[in-house]
Amino acid sequence: MDGDIFGELGNSTQVDSRLLQVFQKSLLQAQDILNQNRLLINEINQNHESKMPDNLSRNVGLIRELNSNIRRVVDLYADLSSSFAKSREASSEGDSSGTLKSDGKVNQKRIRSS
Repeated sequence: MDGDIFGELGNSTQVDSRLLQVFQKSLLQAQDILNQNRLLINEINQNHESKMPDNLSRNVGLIRELNSNIRRVVDLYADLSSSFAKSREASSEGDSSGTLKSDGKVNQKRIRSS
C-alpha cells in the first residue's frame, strides 16, 4: 500500500507486529463507529425533514447515540496516540526490551547489569 503509515514506519524503524495489530484493530473499530454515525446522521436528517412529531422525538435518542459514538471514537484515537507515543519512547531509548501488552500499552522490562 503506497502512503501506508505503517509501511513507512516499518521502513524507518523496527515496529513490533503486535503494535501494528493493535493499531489496525483500533482503527477498524473507529471506522465501524464512524460508518454507524453516517447512518445515524442520515436517519436524523430524514426525521428532521419529515417534521413528524414522532420522528422528531426519536431524534433525541439518535443524537444521544451519535454523541456517545463520537466520544468512543475520540477515546480510541487518544488511546492510539498514547500507545504510539509510548512505543516510540521505548524504541528511541535504544532498548529492545519494550514490549506491547494486549491492551496496546508498552510494558518496559528492566535490563540487569552483568
